[in-house]
Amino acid sequence: MTIRSYAKPVGSVGCYVPGGRAAYPSTLIMTVIPARVAGVERVVVCVPPDRATGRVADVTLAAAALAEVDDVYSIGGAQAIAALAYGTASVAPVDVICGPGNSYVAVAKQQVAGRVAIAAAFAGPSEIVVVADQSAPSDFVAIDLMVQAEHGPDGLAWMVCWDDATADAVAASLERLVAVAPRAGEIRSTLSTAGISVICDGPEAALAVVNAIAPEHLQLMCANPEALVPGVENAGAIFCGPWAPASLGDYAAGPSHVLPTHGSARFSSALTVGDFVKHHHVVTCDRAGFDALAPIVETLASAEGLMAHAESIRLRRES
Repeated sequence: MTIRSYAKPVGSVGCYVPGGRAAYPSTLIMTVIPARVAGVERVVVCVPPDRATGRVADVTLAAAALAEVDDVYSIGGAQAIAALAYGTASVAPVDVICGPGNSYVAVAKQQVAGRVAIAAAFAGPSEIVVVADQSAPSDFVAIDLMVQAEHGPDGLAWMVCWDDATADAVAASLERLVAVAPRAGEIRSTLSTAGISVICDGPEAALAVVNAIAPEHLQLMCANPEALVPGVENAGAIFCGPWAPASLGDYAAGPSHVLPTHGSARFSSALTVGDFVKHHHVVTCDRAGFDALAPIVETLASAEGLMAHAESIRLRRES
């Protein structure tokens, strides 16, 4: 008997790109490219229109052209997810939906899961946890907390350390840098609800905090970050040292930076090519292989009361 499997791409993918001043063309690229590499035939994008102009930003349309997107729909929010899942008069339904979004978009994807596949479990508001020791430059820690906080409300920005002086220095840097930040309002909205500084007993306790949160982004800004990596059980992406900020992953380091949020890093991972393929299993068996397995199958089928299953084996054994 032989058992083999092969992968085929899904037929169509809908990528959700959150709104913004430029509607995040980087998000478009990091969702569309893995689908194209997988061989998906039809890839479409939903983008909320700019509130002032009612148009999709030119830079986003340029990114869509470079990525060879088939269609761009000027639709945002939960309604975009519904359109991709169920279809409308102008939007054909897709097989897989991917891409990050706010809490409404994330919950909408949960509601349609099953009708379509949802890639990268729960890609919602941005999250970061920075684990820092005395060697971490306080300005680096502060700005990297701000990087995710500037996406706006409902996110998460935690700093975990085991030294009072480190916590105080980061707090001072945050106050100074936020005061002059162009998106200070968005940063403050995140920090006011989920900006947390945790002082614990040491690196082991810090990792316990990390694994409980299961953050989207984890930065290990310590003297020996690689030594902590094996202790990380739950995180979407891990960045080691002062020269590997999460912003590198957002734009250049790869792979796709659509990452699990809201604790879903406990059971899911970053978006990959594998999210856009399905596996077919093929079983081939000759008479000798059948004879070896037949008694097992017949016994189990009879124990479960599925007599037609058992009979399909018995008839062959007697032929």
